[in-house]
Amino acid sequence: MSDKNEGYKVVSDNRQARYLYEILETYEAGIQLTGTEVKSIRAGKVNLQDGYALLRDGEVWLINAHISPYTASGQYFNHEPRRTRKLLLHREQIRKLIGKVEQQGLTLVPLKMYLKRGWVKVSIALAKGKKIHDKREDIKKRQDQREMQRAMKSY
Repeated sequence: MSDKNEGYKVVSDNRQARYLYEILETYEAGIQLTGTEVKSIRAGKVNLQDGYALLRDGEVWLINAHISPYTASGQYFNHEPRRTRKLLLHREQIRKLIGKVEQQGLTLVPLKMYLKRGWVKVSIALAKGKKIHDKREDIKKRQDQREMQRAMKSY
């Protein structure tokens, strides 16, 4: 009971999304899961690397996120690892997302999956793809920051 009252635990983090996309806005969404998926998530067997979200018929769907089958249960009761899962958002948030995705050509990318008070949540971001020169610029900034920190440390 006590771990449900504590903060949240990050189960999976999509670090590559921050490199490939420029993050504009983030949203916290619930996710519709089966029992074996929840058990597998609690064990930390999630990969959001290739995942993305789509808007269909006024609903948000998480596609291509891999949740490994739960090993302690039988084959029959297990789930499909890469099945499409429904994300749970407020209606106003979905309307706002539909407008931005369709008009501005933005994409929805999952950033991390975590447990918050016992519930599985997904942080999705409204993102714009980076060009190659933007990625190189970010790498240069990071290297400059490291060099400045090293120089400050020596003094």
